[in-house]
Amino acid sequence: MNTEKILSLTHWLEKNSLTGAIITDYHSIAYLSGFESDPIERVLALVLISGQPPFLFGPALEVNSMKESGWHFQAFGYEDQENPWQKLVNHIKDATKGQSFAIEADNLTVSRYHALQSAYPSATFITDITNQINRLRLIKTKAEIKHMIAAGRDADRAFDIGFHALSEGISELAVVAKIEYDLKKSGVPAMSFDTLLQFGAHAADPHGATSIRKLQLGDMALFDLGTMTEGYASDATRTVAFGPVSQQAQEIHAVTLEAQLTAQSQAKIGMTASELDAIARNIIIKAGYGDYFVHRLGHGLGSSVHEFPSIMAGNELVLQEGMVFSIEPGIYMPGVAGVRIEDSGYMSQDGFVSYTQTPKKLLQF
Repeated sequence: MNTEKILSLTHWLEKNSLTGAIITDYHSIAYLSGFESDPIERVLALVLISGQPPFLFGPALEVNSMKESGWHFQAFGYEDQENPWQKLVNHIKDATKGQSFAIEADNLTVSRYHALQSAYPSATFITDITNQINRLRLIKTKAEIKHMIAAGRDADRAFDIGFHALSEGISELAVVAKIEYDLKKSGVPAMSFDTLLQFGAHAADPHGATSIRKLQLGDMALFDLGTMTEGYASDATRTVAFGPVSQQAQEIHAVTLEAQLTAQSQAKIGMTASELDAIARNIIIKAGYGDYFVHRLGHGLGSSVHEFPSIMAGNELVLQEGMVFSIEPGIYMPGVAGVRIEDSGYMSQDGFVSYTQTPKKLLQF
């Protein structure tokens, strides 16, 4: 439970003359309360009330878990046949007479907003607290970074398992199954996202999915993976060769690697996110592949795998000590090859420190 940051948000509510906040993103709830659960279609909320203790609200079947998670305040539940929004509002009315609440606008769907407003027609739910929560999560503590370093070690193990599982005719899905089985067998509780593996020209689809495609000699293999270790995420990408690959594939890899290494080595406190993106992007543009680098350079991560901020053109956010993000340039040529190389790491006084260590040169298996 992150008492200090809950207090920070409560002070922000008081400063803005707000009664409270209804936080519904389960990632935010886990970060602030220590209770981790994806409620899927059910309602889960952390309610902050100015001048009053906060409380958790969610499915009745999770109330015991809430109390056992280290949460020090009240936890309330609802049964599936009950109207969760009306029951939530009743608990809020028991705690306060105020009627102005902040919400996470990026998370609360239109239908849920209408359900909440219908249950509490006299209240207002206009102010967005998303940015305040993002800012709290932006700078990681030494303890948080220690957890992510551990997640990085597990990601490195995942790469090693995957690389050594490559064989002619094996499918992308079969290799991923091997990675995830071996990790879970060794005690890693979960991946931080669905492991992505793409062979050959399939990797030219940067947001594709692992498929039944089979590995052939001369293919590149793009591994994008990460683990949740001690409650924190890793995220890294390596692209390797299975047997000799074409000269063009080698060139694409070399350019991507130069962009990634240069951005990583030049990242400094005081630089903007936009400037860092430009360092990698300009190398790829100069090499003639600018049209094939079609996404931002990176994203924040921590207790979830995609967090604020985006490392991209137009973002003038200044890099600060303790920020954690990915650096992941890529070149994707349809029908030819796709290469992405990614490390996640944290900003220190000495620059960017990666917490994945698997070699990035073009390895051949």
